[in-house]
Amino acid sequence: MRKVFQEELTAVGDQLVEISRLVSEAMDKATTSFEVADVDLAQDVIAADARIDFLQNSLDERAIDILALQGPVASDLRMIVGSLRMSASLERMGDLARHVAQLARLRFPSTVIPASMTETFKQMAELDKEIAAKLTVLLETRDLEVARDILKANTVINDLHLSVFKAIAAPEWKESPATTVDVALASRYFERFADHGVSVAQKVTYLVTGAWQPNGIEHS
Repeated sequence: MRKVFQEELTAVGDQLVEISRLVSEAMDKATTSFEVADVDLAQDVIAADARIDFLQNSLDERAIDILALQGPVASDLRMIVGSLRMSASLERMGDLARHVAQLARLRFPSTVIPASMTETFKQMAELDKEIAAKLTVLLETRDLEVARDILKANTVINDLHLSVFKAIAAPEWKESPATTVDVALASRYFERFADHGVSVAQKVTYLVTGAWQPNGIEHS
């Protein structure tokens, strides 16, 4: 029975990694479609989100079965409960990548962002892709240096997000109401994607250390 239990725990961990890889791929494609108005790529992201949703549901069902049938305790219990919460964050990250792609599809053949904001959003996109890629590494290795890298990237995204809202509130902002809404939404999607990445990183840190840090991962 113990061997079966450990195999089930391993399967849950493997599914988290698989979902994380799909999320990373989704954000990579979504940001490309967003930057160059590639409607076909945007549609690929939108369609592929169903796979992430399916895997999250499958993982959650497996985890609940383990809780009901195996009665895990201590670190194993933390792993199962943490996996349920991490899967929810990863699924939401997939949704946010889909939202970015939907904006690209909505504004095709034009790009979503005006030229004045291109560099800011390019930085946000690169940081989000970095966070997504590092999450996969973190889930595979539980290397807390990777978790700290995710937190640092999120801090930069928060600053960029704030700069976007300052820009659209400034008197010199002359873009249309539709463009203003698009810019605000897109910035929020990128910022929330990073926030969910931090949430997963915090939970992995908790699994490794047993200490919960609700306000972030401490820098060393």
